[in-house]
Amino acid sequence: MKKVLSAPDPTREEKLKAFDRLLTIMNELRENCPWDKKQTLESLRHLTIEETYELSDSILEGDLKEVKKELGDILLHMVFYSRIASEQGAFDVADVLNSICDKLIERHPHIYSDVVANDEETVKANWEKIKLKTGNKSVLEGVPKSLPALVKAIRIQDKARGVGFDWEKKEQVWQKVEEEMQEFKNEFNAESNEAINKEKAMAEFGDLLFSLVNYARFINIDPEEALERTNKKFIKRFQYLESESAKDGKVMGEMTLAEMDVYWEKAKKL
Repeated sequence: MKKVLSAPDPTREEKLKAFDRLLTIMNELRENCPWDKKQTLESLRHLTIEETYELSDSILEGDLKEVKKELGDILLHMVFYSRIASEQGAFDVADVLNSICDKLIERHPHIYSDVVANDEETVKANWEKIKLKTGNKSVLEGVPKSLPALVKAIRIQDKARGVGFDWEKKEQVWQKVEEEMQEFKNEFNAESNEAINKEKAMAEFGDLLFSLVNYARFINIDPEEALERTNKKFIKRFQYLESESAKDGKVMGEMTLAEMDVYWEKAKKL
């Protein structure tokens, strides 16, 4: 392994002390708090998912104070899981940390060995190839089954691209988007009152979304983040509509669409 240099960390001792403090508190809570004593890997799972989404929200809001708070919550969960596993004789937090360190070194041979990788795409391609060599039967094996469908589409496409299965130009991807749009329109003619084949229309709509995700990737847009930002924008405008119409003595559900549009147009100017 070649010697890798990094900048000195003047606060390393402080960081180690803080982590040691967290481990001590975790042990104290696990051994003395009735709630902490009862927790299992399974009982913490849904809380961890919730904390992860809260971190995502704070990142999108650009609220670094909240990012710090949510990172602390997630770090607590990682330590909690490790403590529970150590009680079962499975592993402890040192095993977790050494495991990720070993994996990072193994998957960065351009840093810790003699492999050359001068750009991000080569690094990602090497990463996927190494995973296949170390036991993964499929490039897509690492995509969690329970991921939300939009995020899963992004990860699937990223991993396929890592081994060279991808379009060459964004123009080709856009042609695919238009092709899928036409196929969807063939199954769902918005101008016709005829009944549609829902299964076929759903399949074509899925293909259309998948191709749009692909195009977004080619132009460096995170489609999940883009959609979430639109969600937040809609919520902000709709809540403005609710609050401002209430000030005027109007009741949601009793206004006409034209009346609501007046407030909506005002909200768009905020």
